[in-house]
Amino acid sequence: MSSSTDPVTTPLNLIERINTYVPELEAIRHDIHQHPEIGFEEVRTSGIVAEKLQSWGIEVHRGYGKTGVVGLLKGRYDGNRNIGLRADMDALPMPEETGLPYASVHPNKFHGCGHDVHTTILLGAARYLAETRDFAGTVTFIFQPAEEGLGGARAMIADGLFRDFPVDEIYGLHNSSYAAPNHFKVSPGTILAGADFFDIRLKGKGAHAAHPDVSRDPIPAIGELIQALQTIVSRNVPPTEPAVLSVTRVEAGSAYNVIPETASIAGTVRAFSDTVRETIRGRLRAISDHVAGAYGLTAEIDIRDIFSVLTNEDKSVEAVAAVAREVLGTERVSTEPSRAMGSEDFADMLKHAPGAFFTLGHAGTVPAHNPGFIVDDAILPVGATLFARLVESRLKAT
Repeated sequence: MSSSTDPVTTPLNLIERINTYVPELEAIRHDIHQHPEIGFEEVRTSGIVAEKLQSWGIEVHRGYGKTGVVGLLKGRYDGNRNIGLRADMDALPMPEETGLPYASVHPNKFHGCGHDVHTTILLGAARYLAETRDFAGTVTFIFQPAEEGLGGARAMIADGLFRDFPVDEIYGLHNSSYAAPNHFKVSPGTILAGADFFDIRLKGKGAHAAHPDVSRDPIPAIGELIQALQTIVSRNVPPTEPAVLSVTRVEAGSAYNVIPETASIAGTVRAFSDTVRETIRGRLRAISDHVAGAYGLTAEIDIRDIFSVLTNEDKSVEAVAAVAREVLGTERVSTEPSRAMGSEDFADMLKHAPGAFFTLGHAGTVPAHNPGFIVDDAILPVGATLFARLVESRLKAT
């Protein structure tokens, strides 16, 4: 976990104009945080985004991925290149227990991953770039819905995002509670796993619990299945290929004296290789069918590809790292190779253009997706400066 303070004393090189936006950025962020909307329901949030972009003279397009927003801004100098910047807007379906004065007013909806911060950071960069336009070419601001496992990136792409707004490079940012405040990390190559979600339902024959002999009981079968699935990674995936299979939900029965008709489990698979993912899918199906057959049951198996493997492009990694060194100082910037089993649907956007996904540390030690997760507002001008300087660097007038 991170400490709540930055151990490096080198001053930050933030854009002073962006610093003057801080009161407004904080107000925007607090408003979005207080009124969270989950995937594909970001009507209010996308409305705020569109209104702000339009007020700054940025061309706005709506309806991509249902609630997605795209802003288009041309620099003051001629240029053919286009840089894409992406932020996600959706909240999580979970309670908030932060005690913040701007805590969620909607039960079981909470910006517990920091997407309110990502959205506000990109708005801050957009305002600065709209006021200065000190670049050659075009910036495409992408405000994406439904990142939290609902396929928002794929929905925007299916609606013609990159057909209508082709970009030469694309970048995305995520806050991090695992790094000290203002510490930046971007790694080359594959950095985040692809992910599948699965649901398996075993169906038998229900009966009175006093007469199990006339049933086809799915309960012992579901227990055996859970254990058997744990052999998939250990006995089918090469030890040199990291992979995870986690059963995260078990459901069966509703009474003390009834053997249920069905029992089900759900979970996720994570891996850095699509070949490994396909191997795991095949074994999931085969083991589920065979365990069901051994108990006289039938198996219904649903496996869904939710996230693609995320791979950063080496040149883009170095480009964004160079900007980060100028803004944050060399001591705060890491480009060490690193991989994590988490997933991000920015991966799908990186299939359409080279680019990089990077993280920026903030104060606090509570991890994302925890009811007590808090992101310090101090991250807002830092992230906005990074995005703005990245555009000015990559679209420098010659």
